[in-house]
Amino acid sequence: MHSPLSDFRRAAPVKVGRHGFSISMICVALMLPLSAAAQNELSLAEAQRLAVERSRQLAGQDAAVAADRDLAVSATQNPDPVLSVGIENLPVTGADQFSVGSDFMTQRSIGVTQELTRGDKKRLRGEHYEREADKTLAEKAEATLIIRRDTALAWLDRYYAEASAELIGEQILQAQGEIEAAQTAYRSGRGSQSDVLAARTALLGLQDRASEIARKVRTAKITLVRQLGEPGDLPLAQRPVIDHIPIDPGALDKHIAMHPDILILARQEDLAATDARLAQANKQSDWSVGLSYAQRGSQYSNMASIGVSVPLQWDQANRQDREVAAKLAQADQIRAQREEAMRAATAEVRTMIAEWESARERQARLEHELVPLATERTEAELSAYRSGKSSLNDVLVARRSEVDARLQALQMQADAARLWALLNFHFLQNDAGRTAPEKDTQ
Repeated sequence: MHSPLSDFRRAAPVKVGRHGFSISMICVALMLPLSAAAQNELSLAEAQRLAVERSRQLAGQDAAVAADRDLAVSATQNPDPVLSVGIENLPVTGADQFSVGSDFMTQRSIGVTQELTRGDKKRLRGEHYEREADKTLAEKAEATLIIRRDTALAWLDRYYAEASAELIGEQILQAQGEIEAAQTAYRSGRGSQSDVLAARTALLGLQDRASEIARKVRTAKITLVRQLGEPGDLPLAQRPVIDHIPIDPGALDKHIAMHPDILILARQEDLAATDARLAQANKQSDWSVGLSYAQRGSQYSNMASIGVSVPLQWDQANRQDREVAAKLAQADQIRAQREEAMRAATAEVRTMIAEWESARERQARLEHELVPLATERTEAELSAYRSGKSSLNDVLVARRSEVDARLQALQMQADAARLWALLNFHFLQNDAGRTAPEKDTQ
């Protein structure tokens, strides 16, 4: 199984105990029985795949897209014809009361009326639902990206929580060795009881920090299990490379165009434009054609009727024109929102890139400068203590500073990894795994 501290140890010197073997060797030996489960490790990519498959939100959006596609087909059809059946001019008084065949004016009629919707209206009504489907697809893409991003953050949180727990575990082993050394020196008369108490105090401090980190590990596991189910409890695989982001700062406009919020607003703008064209088409009335057949008494002739109905739009200035103006205004509103969102997204991404670069710079400084210096100080104090030129308390202070430096470097690496996840899963990506179209390299 991959150890979360394996990458961090590359910058960390090996500690050798009193018996001639390293603490790292102890940890490796303790983890050997778990190596058989390596094939069941949970990688970041696999965790994201499982989270996407498990999401019911995405399934619901698929159903919404299917509904919009069906409505798009339905909207392009003519309205259903209207069937009418009735009796006209039925006598209700006199000798022919309620007779349907005595009076020459009485007739039993049946007819059908069909509205003939203009072709451009039907096309635009269908296009309206197609644009609705496109907007839902953009919302689904946004939801998928959020799931992948949140899963990456949860995976990294657990990874670095476990790395911190492992680091504290190693320091606890060293602290226990220091207590044994202090007790041995005290019994032989070369040390004091104060040294023993100081060593025990240092151990309690490390154990308290270990308890706090263990809580973070449990919380991180719970978060991952909530998103993945049972696979969230599997051991984690090796951390992905976080020293590169798929964003070219020189072509940020292209990346911003692939931001899910921007894409949703663009689809809403397309929908508003379609509705405006439909409102414009509604300024021309749809005709209705009716045909009926009337049957009278046997001594009278039967009748047939045909007619055309046309709505009279005699107040277009306050009805149809107002509707067109409203739809155009809505399109302008969404366009302005999209432009403002692009500005905000550009500033947000530039800020995150700057924070990520700063975190990586600080991480490198901590790992390659501060941690080695803290380690050298601990070794120097330990050497001086063994030669009787320093106290155990000085060794413990140096050891505590080294632990703080290592945890600080690990936390900075975790901060850089979180920023990497936020940037790496900030934009929609194409099949090549890159965001917006590659800039021209010619």
